Amino acid sequence: MSETHFAITVFIVLLLIASGVAMITKRVRVPYTLALVIVGLIISPMHFLPTVHISPELILLIFLPALLFEAAWNLKWDHLRENLLPILTLAVVGVALSVGIVGAILHYAIALPWSSALLFGAMISATDPISVLALFKKLGLSKRLSTIVEGESLFNDGTAVVIFKLILGVVAGTAGASMWGGVLLHSLRQFIVVVFGGLAVGATVGLLASTLTSYFDDHLLEITLTTIAAYGSFLIAEEVLHVSPVIAVLMAGLIIGNFGRERGMSPTTQIAVNSFWEYAAFVVNSLVFLLIGLEVQLPMLTESASSIAWAVLAMLLARAIAVYGLIPLSQRATAPMPFPWQHVLFWGGLRGSLSIALVLSLPTTLSGRSDLVAMVFGAVIFSLLVQGLTLSPLLRRLGLTGVETELRAHELLHGKLLAEMAALAHLDSLRHRGMITDAIYQALRRSLSEQQQRLSHQLAQLGAADRIIEREQQRRLQRYLIDVKKARLAELLREGVLSEASYHELHAQLDEEAAALQSEQPFSELESPRSARRESAGTSSHEHQSE
Repeated sequence: MSETHFAITVFIVLLLIASGVAMITKRVRVPYTLALVIVGLIISPMHFLPTVHISPELILLIFLPALLFEAAWNLKWDHLRENLLPILTLAVVGVALSVGIVGAILHYAIALPWSSALLFGAMISATDPISVLALFKKLGLSKRLSTIVEGESLFNDGTAVVIFKLILGVVAGTAGASMWGGVLLHSLRQFIVVVFGGLAVGATVGLLASTLTSYFDDHLLEITLTTIAAYGSFLIAEEVLHVSPVIAVLMAGLIIGNFGRERGMSPTTQIAVNSFWEYAAFVVNSLVFLLIGLEVQLPMLTESASSIAWAVLAMLLARAIAVYGLIPLSQRATAPMPFPWQHVLFWGGLRGSLSIALVLSLPTTLSGRSDLVAMVFGAVIFSLLVQGLTLSPLLRRLGLTGVETELRAHELLHGKLLAEMAALAHLDSLRHRGMITDAIYQALRRSLSEQQQRLSHQLAQLGAADRIIEREQQRRLQRYLIDVKKARLAELLREGVLSEASYHELHAQLDEEAAALQSEQPFSELESPRSARRESAGTSSHEHQSE
């Protein structure tokens, strides 16, 4: 078998496994990405697949631009601007602080050389939002909290990579300075050049792509342009100008997602581009987390258990100091953040694919490389499995899932009511066809009618108490009806009732309706029903006391 055939075969097998895991997680309460890691850990010792290794080039050059661009494309600038101070505080100051704290702990606790300890701190300080944000969407949590988590993880990726490369340059003797004072000054200058250089590259590519999309209305062409922007900004920054490719992709994605999308893309194109990047992120995430599970060698982790334990302790302690120490300072100039949110930011700071890619990119000649690989893999596995699997109970314990709980209660009642109505209608049909006797019919009808009335009463009470639930139900029904209209238009096109031109024009109008509906504020961004009732009760009490 040729190398090309082998690579394609492995790729298809990995996709089959990922698809199977995705189907299972629809029924099992385990986040999809975490389930992929678990499956990878299980099947790796079985040698079910040929030996598959994660190369740093695979993640950094192929996977990372797609993940970063998709996340930046969907990040609203208004939401980002409102929370920019806590995001940048955690992503820049927090990462730098974490690198120093982790390095100091490992140096003094297990006598790890300063160079290795600081390298580990840089590799493990970047958080991975993928699993956390998927859980947030599932539970319907605050949009502001989701924006802070996603924004921090995006920007701290750039900060961590820049710091990692600067430390690695010093360790390898290529930083251009020999004394510590010169090293720090040189590193600071390099940091500024690399960061602002990445911003400039990303802004240039993003503006150019946004301008080009305004001259066309072809969703295939515009999908291609966004792909070129994502990977082109990465390659220009990395290979040509030697600035931060991560920050370049982020900036390009933010500009195209907020400026290019609004100014140069029709609603039909927006939906097509969004679907493309959503699928690209799904495939990349699936492969990354499955490969992490396959790459981890449990004997290697067992041999380094003591070092990994110290690494995890240092990682958690540094994260706690960064979150609980810096967030109160940032709140002096921005909207207050509920204290339970800080617990989520601390425990939800998962580590993932970027940490793996950075440690695998270390030179094979680097002293202590094998120990660093084991420590990073162990810390990532702990973060994904222990923190990831306990985050959902933590959110419920903190009372941050109230909106989703009430919405789910509404859905369950509504589903039961529809099922009862269908059973009653089928029972009437059986009687009319002479399939059952009148006695059986009357007994079953009485039972079904009582159940239907009870569910209708409960549903009416819940709907009257929570207008937000009613609004979300209306939004879902409107989206469903738009899909019904699109399906009918497709039928009319096949039947020859509509011409191609008329079909595309009517389809575009429905896309505009769908885009307008999507831009409305979803229930998770509004005030939760529970808090609304508390405030309402408080207002009523206050008015009563005034009287």
